[in-house]
Amino acid sequence: MSKYLLEIGVEELPYKFITSVKSQLETSFKKFLDSNNVGYSNIEVLTTPRRLTVIIDNIADSQPDSTKIFKGPIKKIAYDENGNLSKAGEGFAKKNGINPKDLYVDGDYVYAKVEVKGQSTKTLIAENVQSLVLKLQGSHFMRWSTNDEKFSRPIRWVVSLYNNDELKVNILGIESSRVTRGHRSYKEEIVINTPDEYKEKLRKGYVIVDQDERRKKILELVKVEADKIGATTRISDDLLEEVTNICEWPVAVLCNFDEKYLSIPDEVTITVMETHQRYFALFKDGKLTNNFITIANYIGDEFENIKAGNLRVIKARLDDAVFFVKNDTKKKLEEYVEKLKGMTFQKGMGSVYDKTQRIIKISKLLSEELNVPEEDVIRTAYLCKADLATNLVFEFTELQGYIGSDYAKLSGENDKVVEGIKEHYFPLNAESEIAKGIEGQIVGIADKIDTICAVFAAGKKPTGSSDPLGVRRAALGIIKTIIENSLKINVVDLIKTAVAELPVESYCEKDVEEFFVQRLVIFLADKYSKDVLEACLNKNPLENISDYLKRVAVVSKFDNQMTIENANRISRILKDNSFDTIDEALFTTDEERNLFTAVAEVKDVDSYEEYLQQLVGLNSKIDAFFEKVLVMDKDEKIKNNRIALLSVLRRYYDKVADFSKIK
Repeated sequence: MSKYLLEIGVEELPYKFITSVKSQLETSFKKFLDSNNVGYSNIEVLTTPRRLTVIIDNIADSQPDSTKIFKGPIKKIAYDENGNLSKAGEGFAKKNGINPKDLYVDGDYVYAKVEVKGQSTKTLIAENVQSLVLKLQGSHFMRWSTNDEKFSRPIRWVVSLYNNDELKVNILGIESSRVTRGHRSYKEEIVINTPDEYKEKLRKGYVIVDQDERRKKILELVKVEADKIGATTRISDDLLEEVTNICEWPVAVLCNFDEKYLSIPDEVTITVMETHQRYFALFKDGKLTNNFITIANYIGDEFENIKAGNLRVIKARLDDAVFFVKNDTKKKLEEYVEKLKGMTFQKGMGSVYDKTQRIIKISKLLSEELNVPEEDVIRTAYLCKADLATNLVFEFTELQGYIGSDYAKLSGENDKVVEGIKEHYFPLNAESEIAKGIEGQIVGIADKIDTICAVFAAGKKPTGSSDPLGVRRAALGIIKTIIENSLKINVVDLIKTAVAELPVESYCEKDVEEFFVQRLVIFLADKYSKDVLEACLNKNPLENISDYLKRVAVVSKFDNQMTIENANRISRILKDNSFDTIDEALFTTDEERNLFTAVAEVKDVDSYEEYLQQLVGLNSKIDAFFEKVLVMDKDEKIKNNRIALLSVLRRYYDKVADFSKIK
């Protein structure tokens, strides 16, 4: 068994490409080796901004030898009447590179048995490595030099080693060697003699090539610097991933800015630091401080220039923010609502002001449905989009809602409205928190349903590759808000209301309903099996999501197989037949009468568990009925009467689920 190392040295890669390329390379090389029947124990992919590395452990030196059987022409075509090989037979033998004497007949056909010697792994890699690299997908790929092929960034060097030997490969005109480069500031060339020394030699060249190790190192460095001033930091996965992918040799530098900037909303300062500058904000006692940590890709121990440079950048950004806040707050938040008339929401769907008016109407109806005082809800709806017309949100669009909330507080709005404006955008994704206040919940649902229906009415359904205006996330937000707050909202009626308020005539209600059902099933798929979720769709779940959840929860635990089988048997017998009227006088057997009596005793109860137990109690009567009674009697009246009895039973089962879907 051997070890193979491939390193592709490049100009600085976009961090988003680095995030996706690791799994792409793993998959690409795995498929390549598996499809060629080359054994290996592990594929390790390492990434930095300047290199993509693949290390394959315990790779077999060649494919195993194999025997292949090729089917040839029919016997009477392969041989003439004298038993001699025909031209067709000779051609078949020649094509497969075997002696004609080695052909054999099995049944009506001629076959060739070919012994195939396994190809060397070195040859396979050399011939295929460029195509494997060029299969990588990403955005903004470029051409350089005279190459027609594209790649994320220009390739500058390639290292290819098979054990201690160079394995010559060529990727986009770059011939491989055993020479790599260290950190951009490290000028010496690094010679790799074996794959085993690769990581350590790069470390000496100030490169931590393992992204997981870099990530861990960054966390340790940030904690050390934060501890120096008794502060804590919040580290989002996205920020950590980005910082990890923009450096090869991370060092942490503790910096600070003038405390006067703490007067602007925290969300602005944090966004400047985390999103725009990739800094780690620091907190004391839960409050934002004027300290931050930057991760530099740096060799050395003199950090004053780094501090000064970062301070200049953040000062400029925060000065802009101070200017915007100062000018924005000369007016009350409500004064910005009129400006929304000049902002287009979506082509054909009016302005953002028009959308706001629709949100108000839908919010009012939801308040009535939920028996919630509407004053604060309507005020929240009226102001929820006002900050879109402010200078600060124009500059920091990701802060919509947060800025509106801060400006609402400065304008004297009450706490419920202040929180509702911010929370109506919640949840921001599947993992994030939902709105805590009912104002944010109602206005958020109204906003999201308007967006979804507007997108569908405009003929822009989400596809596998597109999600116009984030309607998948919006639907998930509505579902999550309803479920986690146990809100009794009829989503079917909600959709009809939202569509009716649109400025265009549309018949997209059914499409929107189907979309919502799909999102509901996807949302619950991690917790419940697909067959249970689909079985409980026999009643429209959107009319009462809470009821749907109760049924799903009960059915997922229900394991009385006899009840499920009886439900399915009745469904198969009835098919589309159904009668409502049962005439006791037409019963001819005790089994019919006993089943009718038992069915009549089934009571509607609030608990689906109790209800199902009543149906379990019918099993013995149902079994006796099927054992002694022929449903499809020759007498039409008796047959229809028995169908009517079974129809009642089917309706009882259907109150819970369509058990025919349960596997």
